[in-house]
Amino acid sequence: MADTAPSPTETVDQGCGPLLHDTRGGARSLRQLVFEFIRARGTAARADITRNLGISAGSVTTLTADLIGQGYLREVEGPAREHGRGRPRVALEVVPDAGHVIGIKLAFKRHSAVLTDFAGNIVAEAALPATDHRRSLDALMAEIDALMAELLATVPAPAPRIDAVGIGMPGIIDHVSGTVVWSSLLAERDQDLGRAFTARHDMPLVLDNDANLLTLAELWFGAGRAKSDFAVVTIESGVGMGLVLGNQLYRGARGMGLELGHTKVQLDGALCRCGQRGCLEAYLADYALTREAATALDRGVDSAQSPEEIMETLFQQAKAGHSAAETIFRRAGRYLSLGLSNVIQLFDPGLIILSGERMQYDYLYAEDVLHEMQQLTLKEGRTPCKVAIHAWGDLVWARGATALALSALTDTLIGGESASA
Repeated sequence: MADTAPSPTETVDQGCGPLLHDTRGGARSLRQLVFEFIRARGTAARADITRNLGISAGSVTTLTADLIGQGYLREVEGPAREHGRGRPRVALEVVPDAGHVIGIKLAFKRHSAVLTDFAGNIVAEAALPATDHRRSLDALMAEIDALMAELLATVPAPAPRIDAVGIGMPGIIDHVSGTVVWSSLLAERDQDLGRAFTARHDMPLVLDNDANLLTLAELWFGAGRAKSDFAVVTIESGVGMGLVLGNQLYRGARGMGLELGHTKVQLDGALCRCGQRGCLEAYLADYALTREAATALDRGVDSAQSPEEIMETLFQQAKAGHSAAETIFRRAGRYLSLGLSNVIQLFDPGLIILSGERMQYDYLYAEDVLHEMQQLTLKEGRTPCKVAIHAWGDLVWARGATALALSALTDTLIGGESASA
């Protein structure tokens, strides 16, 4: 059976961010590596930095003095010395008020937002109902504006300056340009959300696919903090995937990879929301199951029930032994096992985390689903891939968006050209 791992909000580790060493080589300066080492552990003594990063004590002293002078780090009392002798150790920690970011998840039923400080601590949370149909870019921007205003209204005056915003949404997202190539939330393709945002707000925006946000939440706050390679598969209104390789989020050559929901599992198969046929999502997502539920439960397409109510009714009927309802979930589970086996075969992750609202339906991670996943995977010389189940709420996705914004802000403030050597 799958394991149920601690959620990002339950993790006992202090600090935030990946705990393993960076693998990007020269992509980040020693100054930034030192800063991120301290933030990931909450507090760290200079001797710990020297030992773990393999740099000289003199370099650590110089770098940390510079970061203290610029207001990004501060000294605090560290853990007591062994045997209680001598003066208490001096440790370093991030100055929380050195920066603030907002993370936003845009979704079908409701949008959510989180405000965090530079140390990754949550300052405020907010959520607003979402429009349940595709809308123009201007209409979506109005929803974003309302959500940000709602979030900042919960913060005691004076509200902090916001240094960066991270936004995640379903669809095919060009992370570099800030363009929404396609999303089920928007009526038109190729929308420049990045430009529309910066035209309204004097702060940088970082945009990404929402599955990447949940992956960042695991990498920064949850079960993936101490793992170099893992995958997150999300099942909600759509099917998404995020992948960490070498302790870094992987997006592909053009930043738009890992669209697991739109990999093909049936030629000329069921119609997907993206307009193509045979996508995995067309057999597994909410709309795919409710489409079949109308027939299985003998309800017309104009039923007064909402899609959420139909899904809940379908699940309850399946648990009660309704054969048609059971068949719908078991068929979806088989398609999931096929998709997961392909993930294992292609990327060989150390862990797959199944997440999203639909994880409340245990048919999707039943023993036979995971068994078939393993049976569809080449096993020669391969240790079976571990699977964990997380069923998080919307705020965790938004917190992943804060990690996106914090990472970008850290690159600018700590590792950017304006930072001292």
